[in-house]
Amino acid sequence: MTSVALKLSLSYGNECIFEDFSLELESGKLVCLLGKSGSGKSTLLHFIAGLLPSDVARGSVVTDDEIPLGGRIAWMAQQDLLLPWLKIIDNINLGSLLRGNRTKQDRDQAQQLLKDVELEGVENRYPHELSGGMRQRVALARTLAEQRPVNLLDEPFSGLDASTRYQLQGLASRLLANRTTLLVTHDPLEALRMADQIFVLDGRPAQVASPVTPPGDPPRQLADSRMGESYTQLMHQLNHPEVNQHAA
Repeated sequence: MTSVALKLSLSYGNECIFEDFSLELESGKLVCLLGKSGSGKSTLLHFIAGLLPSDVARGSVVTDDEIPLGGRIAWMAQQDLLLPWLKIIDNINLGSLLRGNRTKQDRDQAQQLLKDVELEGVENRYPHELSGGMRQRVALARTLAEQRPVNLLDEPFSGLDASTRYQLQGLASRLLANRTTLLVTHDPLEALRMADQIFVLDGRPAQVASPVTPPGDPPRQLADSRMGESYTQLMHQLNHPEVNQHAA
C-alpha cells in the first residue's frame, strides 16, 4: 500500500486556483473529494497523475516509499471510454495489450473481474451491445485489472440510474479495499457511503476543511443512525465553506 502527499500551486492567467495547497491520501484508504463545479477537483487528479504542464503547476507528489507514481496509477474517468472496436475482454485488458505483454493470467483475471461486476458471459461482445450501466461496470473492471497501488476516479458513476449507481458504489468499495484511492464526486451521500475520509474543496485559491470521517466500514448503509452526525458535518462544510476552510 502507498500513501500520497501532494503540494500544489497553480494559476491560469491571473487566476490563482491553488496556492501552497496540501493534501495527504492515507495508505489503503478511499478518500472522496467534494466541491462545486470548477473548484479544482479534476485538476487535482490530473496533477497527481502527472498530466499538468510544469509551467502551470508547481508542486510535488511524494509517496511514503519514495518511488515515483509513474506507472503506478489506475484512472477511471466520468465516461467509460471503452474502445468500440475491441471486445469487452480486450477492453478490460487494454493496459496489457498496449504494453504488448498480455498473458493467459491477464485473460483469466479479466474473466474473474467480469464475474465480480456481474457481467459473466459478455466477454466476446462489443461495447455497443451493452447498456450504459454495463459499460460502466466494464470500465471499473478495467481499472481494477491494472492492480495499481493508487487509483484516481473522476465521478465514475455520474449519469447512471439510481439502482445501478448504488450497486457500483458497493462494488467499488469492496474491490478497492486496501488500495489508496481518490474519488471525485458531487454526491454527498455517495461520499458518506464509500469513503474512509471526505474532503470538501472550495474557494479561490482552493482550500479544504478538516476531513469528515464517517463511522463504520464502507460500503455503508445510509439508514444507519450513526450517519446523522457525519451528514450534518458534511452539509455544514458544503454550505458554509468560508467558516471551515484551512489548508489541509
